[in-house]
Amino acid sequence: MEMHLPRRRLPYLLPHLLPSQLALPPRSLLPLCPQTRSIPIPPMALRAIASRKTLAALGSGLRAQARLATTAAAAAASRGLVTFSLPDLPYDYGALEPAVSAEIMQLHHQKHHQSYVTNYNKALEQLEDAVARDDAPAVVKLQSAIKFNGGGHINHSIFWKNLAPIHEGGGEPPKGSLGWAIDADFGSWEAFVQKMNAEGAALQGSGWVWLGLDKEFKKLVVETTANQDPLVTKGANLVPLIGIDVWEHAYYLQYKNAKPDYLKNIWKVIDWKYASEVYEKECR
Repeated sequence: MEMHLPRRRLPYLLPHLLPSQLALPPRSLLPLCPQTRSIPIPPMALRAIASRKTLAALGSGLRAQARLATTAAAAAASRGLVTFSLPDLPYDYGALEPAVSAEIMQLHHQKHHQSYVTNYNKALEQLEDAVARDDAPAVVKLQSAIKFNGGGHINHSIFWKNLAPIHEGGGEPPKGSLGWAIDADFGSWEAFVQKMNAEGAALQGSGWVWLGLDKEFKKLVVETTANQDPLVTKGANLVPLIGIDVWEHAYYLQYKNAKPDYLKNIWKVIDWKYASEVYEKECR
């Protein structure tokens, strides 16, 4: 797809941002099973029906949100601005169950990530206008919105690539050079997972826990970042390989306040293909 380049190169963009394909309308939801009047419906079935109704209602609202985001992106593109869009997921919303529910995945992807993309594009448009007016205070004021929403887009784009259904390799430990590096730098696979889970559980408030590569020392590190800060804010030499979202919106509907349980189960759908490709590229 054609990418619209900016009229001038802005020095304020966060690093490592790549434009993705424009958002497609959300996937259609399965039709609801009709209720019968003569046979009592068990409580478990009622909860399942209620969940489907919730997803259907969400789908309607999220389709409208996606249309608005696409319209805004088209308007910005007509002015020659770089715009970013919500990437498609390479799997269905329910494909990661039971580790992550379909309801959480749909909300997380179509509502939260879409919000970061929309607000990031809006902030960049405002930045363009502020630069054109030589309005230095406005440029400075916009930096927090660019960092937060741009970081949210970066982090979630990596997160979706770090996940896969079990039947497509999710949950399998990494092999090859990345697997050997984990053993060398952390002692064992089990010790690495324990460290990631402990760091993620101990993170106060919202944020991310990362496996990163320190390019300068060619060493793997575990780091946490607050809010939507990308890993690069912890060091210019750090490259994200695996990122786990520990914001409550990533797990609360399913796990409530049991964040350690979420961190334990997320490894069942972690996919190492993307991380291994990045590791191999950066270690050349």
